[in-house]
Amino acid sequence: MEKKIKADGKTVKKETMLLVASIALVVGFIGGVVFGVYKTGSDKPIQKSMISQPAEKDQGVSVESAAQIFQLEKMTKENPDDVGAWTSLGNLYFDTGNHQKAITAYTRSLALNPNNASVMTDLGVMYRRSGQPNKAIESFDKAAKIDPKQETALFNKGIVLMHDLNDLDGAIQAWQELVKRNPAATSPTGQPVKDLIERMKESKKQ
Repeated sequence: MEKKIKADGKTVKKETMLLVASIALVVGFIGGVVFGVYKTGSDKPIQKSMISQPAEKDQGVSVESAAQIFQLEKMTKENPDDVGAWTSLGNLYFDTGNHQKAITAYTRSLALNPNNASVMTDLGVMYRRSGQPNKAIESFDKAAKIDPKQETALFNKGIVLMHDLNDLDGAIQAWQELVKRNPAATSPTGQPVKDLIERMKESKKQ
């Protein structure tokens, strides 16, 4: 059984990035769908997220969250092999905007259980939020390899390739792989990914 703070209990995050001119045409078609990378759990669907800045600082931690963090930090010190505690601590750091500590916690969790695709995906989100897009891509690739059904990893990979690395072709390829695995795959706002791919291809012709 998992701790009270469930390792899979995910809230979704979304961040905006400055877009290169070639991407602006895509935005006209698909709106804000691909502005951010998503935190997701293996047992819950992707949901639309809140918008925040990529360089967002800790906006203040509630008393409840601070108490939970304190409890989990104590648990990980007393039992450093408690993978659930490390994962839950990473989730709390994620939710409170502490990117580097989230990376550390997720990394410790994955050292104990390297086959958790959801944690690997969340680690990728934190790398992206901390300005490390290449490491984000690496984490998303690992997550998609661990679990072929980890659709969020491939969706996130396309976002980072498009917005952070200015690689529209790479983004299209990532989403084509997603559609190959699940032809009915949709974005967090419910748009079929295959439709997004076609619109991205159209934008390249303009």
